[in-house]
Amino acid sequence: MKTTDFDYYLPEELIAQDPLEDRSSSRLLVLDKTTGKYEDRCFKDIVSYLSPGDTLVMNNTKVIPARLFGKREGTEGACEILLLKRLDSDVWECLVKPGKRLREGAVIIFGDGVLKGTVEKVLDNGNRYIRFSYEGIFEEILDRLGEMPLPHYIKHRLKDKNRYQTVYAKYDGSAAAPTAGLHFTKELLKEINDKGIQLAFVTLHVGLGTFRPVKADDIKDHEMHSEFYIIDEETARIINDTKKRGSKVVCVGTTSVRTIESAADDDGTVKAGSGWTDIFIYPGYRFKVVDRLITNFHLPKSTLIMLVSALAGRENVLGAYSHAVEEKYRFFSFGDAMLIY
Repeated sequence: MKTTDFDYYLPEELIAQDPLEDRSSSRLLVLDKTTGKYEDRCFKDIVSYLSPGDTLVMNNTKVIPARLFGKREGTEGACEILLLKRLDSDVWECLVKPGKRLREGAVIIFGDGVLKGTVEKVLDNGNRYIRFSYEGIFEEILDRLGEMPLPHYIKHRLKDKNRYQTVYAKYDGSAAAPTAGLHFTKELLKEINDKGIQLAFVTLHVGLGTFRPVKADDIKDHEMHSEFYIIDEETARIINDTKKRGSKVVCVGTTSVRTIESAADDDGTVKAGSGWTDIFIYPGYRFKVVDRLITNFHLPKSTLIMLVSALAGRENVLGAYSHAVEEKYRFFSFGDAMLIY
């Protein structure tokens, strides 16, 4: 299967640059994965597509303000650091700009010296291992100095950091938000729960690899990035009980899909635990757990649109995307949503 099979036309003006004031007022394109038929709704209508006994699975990772701006020690050379993955308490794998000047041993000064970073290793892919030194609590310093690492296609500055967090974000660790969850408010979640739909939470720390385009001509040649996930005993029990009674497991976002499919046995039993997953889901994949999916609109030729196509069918998905373009839906992280059922 070719990467170009997952391309589509998107006018640049449909890429959402700012979040809506009311999270749940986004539009919702509902796609029937069996028939390929779709309908236009409002996100608040999601409640009517959920039944008592169903389980909504959400990723409670929290985005850290992972973008830091500093200067190389002894120079006025500006540089930008993006925290990707924590290796131990003070060492992170980072994306850096400009890369050519940040060789091993280079020291970067942030915030007038309250935070320093030393390049310990240059990786083959151009990323760096950087050791940070500071006094106090790293997370507090990062919250003061760092900025939210918005995707490259968002050009506007984010006024409120919390708008790039879900209302249920709990555990620090992501370089990007699980954006399907941005549409939920606490009030909407209460309404869903009051209807008899269970809420279950997994944690998968989203890396920037989620935005990386597939460059291989054949999708099977693509090397998938890895991300750390956690599923606790309660969540595993809730999901397994849902499947046993024949109710639906509805994932919020592709990260929730990747998490529970990674943790499931061949018979669909989800196991509690933690680890790294590099699961690549594309058409032909047989889902073991997931029945339905709430998701945003994804980049052309991305692993995410391939995952969605695995669940709903490539032609169905591309047909729905074409309709969304015609109807001027808002796309990507701050955009509108889809329900695949």
